[in-house]
Amino acid sequence: MSTPVDPSDLDLGTLALFVGSAAAGAVQEDLAAQGFGDLRTSHGYVFQHLIDARPTVSDLSARLDMTQQGASKVVAELEQLGYVERLPSAHDARVRHVALTRRGKAAVTAARDARQRLERRLRERTGTPDFDAARSVLIGLLDELGGTAAVSRRDVRPPR
Repeated sequence: MSTPVDPSDLDLGTLALFVGSAAAGAVQEDLAAQGFGDLRTSHGYVFQHLIDARPTVSDLSARLDMTQQGASKVVAELEQLGYVERLPSAHDARVRHVALTRRGKAAVTAARDARQRLERRLRERTGTPDFDAARSVLIGLLDELGGTAAVSRRDVRPPR
């Protein structure tokens, strides 16, 4: 039997990781209840690049720091699930761009709404001043650790 761990004994990075993981799980549960149970957290890394653009699979592989084969596989999976489609380029018939479908856009909206509901629940639990202070500390730490620019560019990469 393992020894219980008191969360107050954890370092801030580990605690933030566990909170982020629990929050992602709560959002996944919410999405599943809305009919998007086939999405995984890892799909969000692809979706971030499709919100404002229509990259090629090659572009996605570079942005996600993965092989072209890996990017093609995840795009094919999302295509089969109805979240993305491949569209021909206006400039080169050999090139296909990846775009969100109506279902993909609905999933993005559902995920944003789920995160807002979670934030409201957490704000109610902790109170606005504590919630805002925690948010401020996390933003400051993200900036200190060099992650702010990637978030701003929608260029967050999966953990290795």
